[in-house]
Amino acid sequence: MTPSRRSIGARGEELVAAYLRTQGYTILARNWRCAQGEVDIVAQDGATLVIVEVRTRRSLAFGSPEESVNESKQARLRALAEAVVQSRDWQGPWRIDVVAVDLTGGRSRVRLLTDAVEG
Repeated sequence: MTPSRRSIGARGEELVAAYLRTQGYTILARNWRCAQGEVDIVAQDGATLVIVEVRTRRSLAFGSPEESVNESKQARLRALAEAVVQSRDWQGPWRIDVVAVDLTGGRSRVRLLTDAVEG
């Protein structure tokens, strides 16, 4: 990943973490890693553990951020979510949210897609 892409991704994650806090989420971990890969944000929304995938775009030339969560990405997110749940010995409900960040036109727009990937 190029430094530019990394910085765009980091900016998106910062925006999303701040946004989720305003929505009442508690951030438990950021950039959580395991053998299967990395989870952008692990949070809690009430009694629910939430695995959050952040998708940031500075141009819509290749589609919206949401459109980049294809079947392959969804399968990877399910495997990562199961790893998080097991590592925390989580017994309660959990879900996978996707947060789309659009940085086009000199402004940022954040869209939360709750329970976007079936676990």
